[in-house]
Amino acid sequence: MTYWSILRREHVFRVLFGSWVGRLAMAMAAVAIPLALRDAGADYVFIGLVAGSFAISAAIGSPIVGRIVDRVGQVRVLVPTGLLAAAGFVLIAVAPSNHALVLTGAILAGALTPPLEPCLRVLWPGLVEDDELEKAYAVDSAAQELVFVFGPLVVTLCLAVFAPVSALWAQALLTVAGVAMFATASPARRWTPEKVENRHWLGPLRHRGLLVLLLAPVGMGVAIGTLNVLVVSYAERFEVFGGAPMLLTLNALASLVGVLIYGVIPWKIEPRTRIVFFAVGLLVGYGLLATVPSPLGMAGLMLLTGFFLAPLLAALFRLIGELAPRGTVAEAFAWLVTLFAAGSSLGAAVVGPALDRNDLNLAAAHAGVGALFCLLMVSVGYRLFVPAKEPAVA
Repeated sequence: MTYWSILRREHVFRVLFGSWVGRLAMAMAAVAIPLALRDAGADYVFIGLVAGSFAISAAIGSPIVGRIVDRVGQVRVLVPTGLLAAAGFVLIAVAPSNHALVLTGAILAGALTPPLEPCLRVLWPGLVEDDELEKAYAVDSAAQELVFVFGPLVVTLCLAVFAPVSALWAQALLTVAGVAMFATASPARRWTPEKVENRHWLGPLRHRGLLVLLLAPVGMGVAIGTLNVLVVSYAERFEVFGGAPMLLTLNALASLVGVLIYGVIPWKIEPRTRIVFFAVGLLVGYGLLATVPSPLGMAGLMLLTGFFLAPLLAALFRLIGELAPRGTVAEAFAWLVTLFAAGSSLGAAVVGPALDRNDLNLAAAHAGVGALFCLLMVSVGYRLFVPAKEPAVA
């Protein structure tokens, strides 16, 4: 079974591409919002406040919106959140000098980010056969990598042709277009929430194994967040062809190759074992970063760390879908998004002081600590990664 055969399945390309377009808009935010505000004369204190407000509101809003999807369905949530998130970007675009409107827009766009990632992952078991799920999740993870490759490129194109604020208008348009393409697809319209009795206030987090598993992306996020800042400082001190963007591109390309290889392997070992294996590979790569090698060695580490990242995410997708209690799958995947983003923000924040002291080795070690935490979580929780059994209500 090839990737092309997966993409040719009815509705698959439409929901995958619609989700990708909508997610592209959100991947642009970290670059587009600061550039537009700086062009309007904002100081870095306010820019940091806006960026933080966007990130925090997205982290808080994602599980809440995911829980609502589990209650009322996909279309009823995707359409209003898509329109309101787009309105948030428009608010910033039309009044970049008005602090109150900019903050309102950032919080609106963050908190009401359309739950395209969770919604897509909920649909996969109904779009493909069970023996094709590994490939489907691999395609999903590969698309996620491409989001972070193309997002900054779209911003760059907007800057080259128009003013920085145009990137915000592009985000609004991409959000609406992605949601429209996804929400009007038959699988999204047909999907109905599972009816379960005695819903617990903790939702998917009441499953102990899933709770431990969802902590692993925090460590992954710390490693990625540290890396994103580290390579900027590294490229300033060493002669790196293409600078920091080239190093991050190598990382993303290796991740893409890794997950495409992952998807064609006929796995005989269960997902929880695969996750431990990939977490070990991630730890080796990020642990070696602390040596701060020469540019050629650093390029090799970018390939090594990237190679294990996307396969680990693809295996996580599969296991989260299996562990989430009935009627909580969308929220479970939303927690993955939130905790990964929280870890990334934490990594970016804690690496700063070490870089200010010109201690690249200590700064790079933060990434290894994040990878170690990820490995500890998937190892400690290994015996808990067993699906919950609950009665459903017809």
